[in-house]
Amino acid sequence: MQTRTLEVPGASLYYEVRGSGPVLLMIPGGPMDAAGFAPLADALADRYTVVTCDCRGNSRSTAEGPKDDLTVGVFADDAHRLLAAVTSEPAYVLGSSGGASYALDLVARYPEQVRTLVAHEPPAAALLPDAAHWRAFTEEIRDIYRRDGVFPAMQKFGEGVGLGGPEPGAEPGPEAMQRMMGNLELFAGYTIPVITNYSPDLEALRTSPARVVVGVGDESTPDQLAYRSAVALAAGLGIEPVPFPGAHGGFASHPETFAARLHEVLSNS
Repeated sequence: MQTRTLEVPGASLYYEVRGSGPVLLMIPGGPMDAAGFAPLADALADRYTVVTCDCRGNSRSTAEGPKDDLTVGVFADDAHRLLAAVTSEPAYVLGSSGGASYALDLVARYPEQVRTLVAHEPPAAALLPDAAHWRAFTEEIRDIYRRDGVFPAMQKFGEGVGLGGPEPGAEPGPEAMQRMMGNLELFAGYTIPVITNYSPDLEALRTSPARVVVGVGDESTPDQLAYRSAVALAAGLGIEPVPFPGAHGGFASHPETFAARLHEVLSNS
């Protein structure tokens, strides 16, 4: 596994490369960084050149300027530049949670760079009938963060979106956990509203030459925001959601079976 950095406008991006074959970029969501994909990446490195990264402002990637300037488009531009740095061919992309939102924007604006995107449970609440509720909810999370701090905000967030702690078997190691804890400030204070209120460009995605697959966890439930949003996205694109092992973090809790399913899906493109 090689570690590299890429200088982009306003940031320095940390990323890891392992394996050989067609490029498969994995974009993490929330406070997660490249380490969350490590078991999955290891399971696929015999078939793909797997690229994992820390998103701008998280862990080993830096970010300059006001945090309020962060948008889904900024993170998508980072993915665009990262792909350009590692390959001149259309790549496979797996985006998880908020990372799936960044990847959807990538496909909408830079479709020539992506062969197939698997958007796994993007929390695109703007697609739901109760989108106004979720806009108010994300503002409440930000207010709680500013008034009471990161942990009360994260507790409220987890309860509201139907997610608890890590799934069994998905707990990160001590170093990765320490980095994730440091990323919670950015997540709770700034990126939760950015991700949750993002509205994918359905027309651009429907007409894109890139294939878009919407993934859902086979252990996820309809009371979870990310699951509901993924189902709504699939409906908006006129496709059926594709089940993957585990729940929202199935790539970490079930890396071997998730890898097999992902390879199956990508091989059909």
